[in-house]
Amino acid sequence: MKTTQNYSRIIAGTMTWGSWGKNLSESEIIKLMQHSLDAGITTFDHADIYGGYTNEAMFGEAFANSSISRDNIQLISKCGIQHVCDAREAKIGHYQYNKEYIIESVHQSLKNLKTDYLDFLLLHRPGPLMHPLEISEAIYQLKSQGKIIDFGVSNFTPSQIQMIETAVPVLGNQVEFSLTQNTVMYDGILDDCITNKRMAMAWSSLGSYFKTKNEQTTRIKEALSSLTKKYNATEDQLLLAWVLKHPANVHPVVGTATPERITASVGALHINLELEDWFILLKASQGHPVP
Repeated sequence: MKTTQNYSRIIAGTMTWGSWGKNLSESEIIKLMQHSLDAGITTFDHADIYGGYTNEAMFGEAFANSSISRDNIQLISKCGIQHVCDAREAKIGHYQYNKEYIIESVHQSLKNLKTDYLDFLLLHRPGPLMHPLEISEAIYQLKSQGKIIDFGVSNFTPSQIQMIETAVPVLGNQVEFSLTQNTVMYDGILDDCITNKRMAMAWSSLGSYFKTKNEQTTRIKEALSSLTKKYNATEDQLLLAWVLKHPANVHPVVGTATPERITASVGALHINLELEDWFILLKASQGHPVP
């Protein structure tokens, strides 16, 4: 992995900490940050649009009023989506990746998060009008000023990354990956992470298992019933262990605001699924034997 920072293998996703989820108070955020650190999670994942552009400032105020040292955590954030909400005058949702906008977005994230730098800046989603030279000028300026350490993308295909890399190295890709949504194992995205030593991060790493009851999740639940006993583990731990076993060395982003589930997610690091058990779960997900 070419990235320079010491990111924790499990990453705390903050999207549901604010108005798009639990709407935690400042004291609750401080407690959750400290709980994450005590559990071994030091990396916190943000995006400027979370909470309608309010989450970063909410987190930043809590961080500033905590006793947590900036040296002990890593902050990831994303930019590029113009989200239609009260905080923006956008007429329509769109992507914006010109040099000035990227720089402006980072400066706003730094102000909101009460920090001098981001450990990892990601372009949130690929935009059809993005140009690698425009992006690279912004990234190199931000790097030279010490405003960002690492640069990567989110939800990009290998060809889109290849285009960006004509102008600036891409050190990571955060994509949707779980037992219930695993197309990135077959479309070249995780292959690209392995080949080019990019940091692979997985959002929605538990997938739809706890959100949706359908034939797929019913099959998975049946397969998990015996494995939870075999590994003395919870269902969510086994779902994460399945993701963690992939050779791309995936870093799951765990988007929970529940302390017990944060602790449980770290426990998944100690589960080494046997090869056939991994394929039992894959078969359950796909609904047919592995070809």
